[in-house]
Amino acid sequence: MTVMTVLEVPDPRLRLVAEPVETVDDSTRTLVADMIETMYDFNGIGLAATQVGVQKRVLVIDLQEEKDEDDKPIKNPKAYINAEILSVSDEVSTYNEGCLSIPEQYAEVARPARCRVKWLDETGAAHEEDFDGLLSTCMQHEIDHLDGVLFIDHISRLKRDMVLKKLAKQRKLG
Repeated sequence: MTVMTVLEVPDPRLRLVAEPVETVDDSTRTLVADMIETMYDFNGIGLAATQVGVQKRVLVIDLQEEKDEDDKPIKNPKAYINAEILSVSDEVSTYNEGCLSIPEQYAEVARPARCRVKWLDETGAAHEEDFDGLLSTCMQHEIDHLDGVLFIDHISRLKRDMVLKKLAKQRKLG
């Protein structure tokens, strides 16, 4: 497995719309394994292929909410290939979102509280499921990446400018 480079704003590749995966094969599974390794290396809970410069509709998520007896997160990564949101709830949830492509910057983002998603797994098997809570938010966040949308696109221009100014200052300070 390889740790990949995570693209950061303002890289224009983050704004590209990813192409569907035609066939789930060994190259897809290698991409998934590399993305999982990268997500863990960067201490993330989700990663879209577009964030590592691959324009394929692949994302990985591991919320690591469960802990072992030593209070360490239990890793349980999942791959979602060609994930598509089928429906969302009218109810809205707000989370303080962050993103590996906008490092160490966070903002309150309101999204539908629940979503129904269909996808393929690493074997090519089809799935459809309802998600809520943080998993719903993370799924919507990562699918947005596949559509060239960043979490800062969901906040006001003023807040977005503040986030980007903080990021620029952070980069300047090293």
